[in-house]
Amino acid sequence: MKLISWNVNGLRAVMKKNFMDVFNELDADFFCLQETKLQEGQIEMDLPGYYEYWNYAEKKGYSGTAIFTKHEPMTVTYGLGMEEHDQEGRLITLEYPEYYVVTCYTPNSQNELKRLDYRMTWEEAFLQYLNGLKAKKPVIFCGDLNVAHENIDLKNWKTNQKNAGFTPQEREKFSILLENGYIDTFRYFYPDQEGIYSWWSYRFNARKNNAGWRIDYFVVSEDLKDKLEEAKIHTEIFGSDHCPVELDITL
Repeated sequence: MKLISWNVNGLRAVMKKNFMDVFNELDADFFCLQETKLQEGQIEMDLPGYYEYWNYAEKKGYSGTAIFTKHEPMTVTYGLGMEEHDQEGRLITLEYPEYYVVTCYTPNSQNELKRLDYRMTWEEAFLQYLNGLKAKKPVIFCGDLNVAHENIDLKNWKTNQKNAGFTPQEREKFSILLENGYIDTFRYFYPDQEGIYSWWSYRFNARKNNAGWRIDYFVVSEDLKDKLEEAKIHTEIFGSDHCPVELDITL
């Protein structure tokens, strides 16, 4: 089973680049998107053989997630079920007989960390939500989690320790999540790999210079460890300021 996650930074924009070529070439069982930046009815896509699930932000042109899958779920849930966290279209959960698939677009703490406090409340609610799922059956979740966990997960870690995505608070929340019985699949396969990132700023020729961050993840509950086959970061794929990440797993 192949799963892909990609923050497209505006689906309408990436459709004008190479999205359908990438989509068809990757041929994934699950194709999870973050930051779709659109409302219902603003795009028409021809995806034969796929079921489509969309979660839109109330604010136009902002946030949003989607999942396209070859496998029809038993149930679909949008959001965390908490009004304060469900206005921005950040979460979709698909339930299957043996597992859950979740895509998430974690709130960014923003410049001057003006949204860090909100981010902390989101992290706590999200972990509680995941643990509730995990108590029932194994969980696979993916997305732009807006945190580089360790120093090797970004190029310029020394100068970014007070910046959104690499604050001690955000990194600690991700550590706590993993300690709750989850696996960062890329690090499971490549514990010491440096220089592989999933996001690059559009400024300062960051991608050309590979001055990036690894903030896009596939994470699984530990009961799926023996089913993991491979994790990939598709740095060769352009179209967004993020590149797609992949998980191959036996399900």
